[in-house]
Amino acid sequence: MTLLVAATERELCGLEGLVCGIGPVEAAAATARTLAQARPTALLHVGIAGGRGIAPPTLVLGSEAVYEDLSGDLGATMGRADRLEPDPGLLAAARAELREALVLPIGTTAKVGAGTLCRVEAMEGFAVLRAARLAGVPALELRAISNDPAERDRARWDFDGALAALAAAIPRLLSALE
Repeated sequence: MTLLVAATERELCGLEGLVCGIGPVEAAAATARTLAQARPTALLHVGIAGGRGIAPPTLVLGSEAVYEDLSGDLGATMGRADRLEPDPGLLAAARAELREALVLPIGTTAKVGAGTLCRVEAMEGFAVLRAARLAGVPALELRAISNDPAERDRARWDFDGALAALAAAIPRLLSALE
């Protein structure tokens, strides 16, 4: 069984799964709690994201999750990892099924527009993948681009297009991962 995880109900696209909440703290806590209670064979984290120079509603598979709020010198000083790679088998299956998706690092930051290291920015990926790693559950992140993180006018963000792209991709990907 693959556990589907998203920050919001809308990002689950009508499918059964865990709504982990918005931001890295909520995502880590909810995911860890669920993984302690259930033992899925894999975890697929999905949602919308910002993309610098990437047109909505492009799909992106995470080649790594980068915790941008703890990157660089701060992370090294604290002795903490700020990057996680997805499970290689899940990524290979996803790439074979979603040939149209880009494969890029996805940055995690608690504040929209605060990322500087990755072209793709979201708020939960590193936290969800870290919880999965600690639980020994293979994990992968899939995002659909809805906006450029620098665009402050949320009326210009394409939530509907990104959610439609996710709704089309998630069943295909879940089928490929089972």
